[in-house]
Amino acid sequence: MGVATFFNPTRQTRVLPGFGLALGYTLVYLSLIVLIPLSAVFIKTATLSWGEFWAIVSAPRVVATYKLSFGASLLAAAINAVFGLMLAWSLVRYSFPGKKLIDALVDLPFALPTAVAGIALTALYAGNGWIGSLLAPLGIKVAFTPLGVLVALVFIGVPFVVRTVQPILEDLETELEEAAASLGANRWQTFTKVLLPILLPALLTGFALAFARAVGEYGSVIFIAGNIPMVSEITPLIIMTKLEQYDYTGATAVALVMLVFSFLMLLAINLLQAWSAKRTGRNR
Repeated sequence: MGVATFFNPTRQTRVLPGFGLALGYTLVYLSLIVLIPLSAVFIKTATLSWGEFWAIVSAPRVVATYKLSFGASLLAAAINAVFGLMLAWSLVRYSFPGKKLIDALVDLPFALPTAVAGIALTALYAGNGWIGSLLAPLGIKVAFTPLGVLVALVFIGVPFVVRTVQPILEDLETELEEAAASLGANRWQTFTKVLLPILLPALLTGFALAFARAVGEYGSVIFIAGNIPMVSEITPLIIMTKLEQYDYTGATAVALVMLVFSFLMLLAINLLQAWSAKRTGRNR
């Protein structure tokens, strides 16, 4: 009986034994890395009264940073969603000289220190830089303006979209496009009716990742932004400024607003992604 039970073929086995131990370790690790630091923000902010909290987070200078940080992050993520899809499509579907080099350069924002990226972008887009000197006669100023913030956020966010969409494109069979063309669909109809519904969940994931990275970006932005109050100052810089002034409760209050807004926006994007996956029948 014991031997038969031990060698029962219907018995479920797992590669990693000990579900309770693995789950406990996961919860402890998650608590130490994520939950406890985030709860500290709430606990520290709770020492403020509602009037004090509202006075800090609704100050005109702080509100201006919200508009720039969240607005530029959304716009940068949208730009990356469009051009990241085009770049991923080119890397998957076409062969051209330098393809391997471009594919490697896509990951450069991952490996490049953010401060180095900020200095490089500032040098390029300043009035006397290679690109900035060409834009100056046209009356376009990039460095030390909100446009410079947008450029930096696009730079650091594009790999998220490309690397999220690229595997889906690689698994996508060209027979789908050929079948659509044989049924009389033009290129635009093939893309919008056949390909886009399949790519949309991955595209939304890349958009969410690029947005999340852009909201909290600091190093690559402070150099090119110019950090002009009410003009090109981002919210992470306000938090750092308050910390340098030993205003810890004020810093955590602003951080709490960013945390709540970021969570709500990512939740909305994830719900949209789940709805899209369910609608296209690709949910698991």
